[in-house]
Amino acid sequence: MIAGQTMREPDVPTLSAFELVEGIQRMKREKNVVFLAHYYQQPEIQELADFVGDSLALAQAADRSKADIILFAGVHFMAETAKILNPKRTVLLPDLDAGCSLADSAPPEKFRAFLDQHPDHVVVSYINCSAEVKAMSDIICTSSNAVRVVNSIPADRKVIFAPDKHLGAYVQRMTGRKLVLWDGVCEVHVDISLDKMKFLLGKHPDAKLVAHPECPPHILAEADHVGSTTSLLDFVQRDPGSTFIVATEGGILHKMRQAVPHKTLIAAPANVENSCACSECPYMKMNTLQKVHDALLNGSPEIILEESVRRGAEKALRRMMELG
Repeated sequence: MIAGQTMREPDVPTLSAFELVEGIQRMKREKNVVFLAHYYQQPEIQELADFVGDSLALAQAADRSKADIILFAGVHFMAETAKILNPKRTVLLPDLDAGCSLADSAPPEKFRAFLDQHPDHVVVSYINCSAEVKAMSDIICTSSNAVRVVNSIPADRKVIFAPDKHLGAYVQRMTGRKLVLWDGVCEVHVDISLDKMKFLLGKHPDAKLVAHPECPPHILAEADHVGSTTSLLDFVQRDPGSTFIVATEGGILHKMRQAVPHKTLIAAPANVENSCACSECPYMKMNTLQKVHDALLNGSPEIILEESVRRGAEKALRRMMELG
């Protein structure tokens, strides 16, 4: 679990953006900090981070870290993962309220009851879950390696896949395995509008659709390429196409545009209008330069886990990482 913090007043910026960046860079040096950020963070945070990646790459970066402090700009399950792998290091999350709708869809007590109803199953949990759920799992996976993880399990074993039912259904199709799926979804990916996307494809007949496997099957059925955020980034770089519609959280477009500035990249539209007319995770966007600065300045909010939970979660994570 995440240690609770007393409620504080909303951040009131007292420094300019330049002063915030200067202070963050200085404190990183002075306090021996490694700054990790997910692709879905705001561009200004990605630009300041020492390493930007997807969940698998960030877990690996956290595991390799020798820093005294890991500052994680992402959501809480990601910062928890860093703490699971680095129990003796301080792990900071700029905003403890930066949660995850998918992780929240699998409350630990309900997940335990679900497992009790399905004994003798190997439990594969997507990394987008709480530390408590990880601790109940046999092995963790990410969208980058979910197919490989499931294929590593003997064919005669029954498998539970949680918490994302759409990723689980995709893995079922790719492996031919029958999986027992937990009924969870990511609110960002299920909110992508098929009708609006088809309208875009009509306007851009030469465009290729790339989609994250957390998207529902009706979105994936239209896609030219399905993969993790890193896989989508790789695809738009190596594919000869010039126009791509990107069906995942809009933050990935920042790195994509840096990688292929000569190509046209269009965010798949959401059902609900928002500021960027794309699919945007409100939790990812809760981290700001001001909160990053304050976390370094105050040494909080810090991720604290019960050791019994941490050990169980680490065992499942290490099994994934041993697969390479």
